[in-house]
Amino acid sequence: MSKKILVIYYTQTGQLSDIVNNFLLPFEGEGLLVEKVCINPVKKFTFPWSSESFFDAMPESVSSKPTELQPFELKETTYDLVVLAYQPWFLSPSIPTTSLLTNPTFKKVIANTPVVTLIGARNMWINAHERVKDALKQADAKLVGNIALVDKHTNLVSAVTILYWMLTGKKDKCLGVFPIPGVAEQDIVNTKSFGQIVKQHVLKNNFNGLQQELVDNKAIEVKTNLMFVEGRAKKLFSIWANLVNKSKNRRRALVFFKYYLLIALFVVAPIVLFFYRLIFAPFLQKRINRQKKYFLGLTTTK
Repeated sequence: MSKKILVIYYTQTGQLSDIVNNFLLPFEGEGLLVEKVCINPVKKFTFPWSSESFFDAMPESVSSKPTELQPFELKETTYDLVVLAYQPWFLSPSIPTTSLLTNPTFKKVIANTPVVTLIGARNMWINAHERVKDALKQADAKLVGNIALVDKHTNLVSAVTILYWMLTGKKDKCLGVFPIPGVAEQDIVNTKSFGQIVKQHVLKNNFNGLQQELVDNKAIEVKTNLMFVEGRAKKLFSIWANLVNKSKNRRRALVFFKYYLLIALFVVAPIVLFFYRLIFAPFLQKRINRQKKYFLGLTTTK
């Protein structure tokens, strides 16, 4: 009997479509039936963003507030594997992804079903994936693998290029000197090698050891500096989301958040990271390694 595979995702820029398509190249033939579904919200998130609409998505992203999705149909009621591809927004799952994870039809489909998550991110994906892991667990899904594709340039460089891309819609070199924004094209092309690994486990109907094989093949990496930044930023984003949600003047509160974020990202974070690496990190190596091991894995409790 043919193996049935559902690949479901939301894309705003088209990058995640490219990642999904390359990941699925090895699945052609061999009796594998692949169903690809791209979801869309009723109220579309335009691209490119305006500055106002970009930051306006923060409170709902961080608060995990879903939005209404356009109706979508699934050909099957059960699958041998579900691949959930998504992107983080403000260190949280994108609003369409959160909406999908609360959708009754989707939750029913993934119950007791192996799930592989496929992330396309700027560089920080840990906090978003923790939420996705919790949502999958609540739906009784079986998370068997995670792949995270990121922009491998430095944090500040990728911040400049992603803002340029998101706010202009241009995927070229900002000012003619910065690198192309987003996940590198070669990394997107190489996603097919991860698809090959997953396919072999599907054919054997055995996902034991899949995540370790993905880790060994660099399908997912945890950077110490980014892990440190995410750990602190998570709490701050939550505070700001609550402040904006409670504010009588949402627009003004979001303006304050925008300038706070820019100052924190380009001024405060580099200074804090410098002292963290110099003074604290050398004495916390065991703890750091333990945290990395956890985030590279699939469990939902540290």
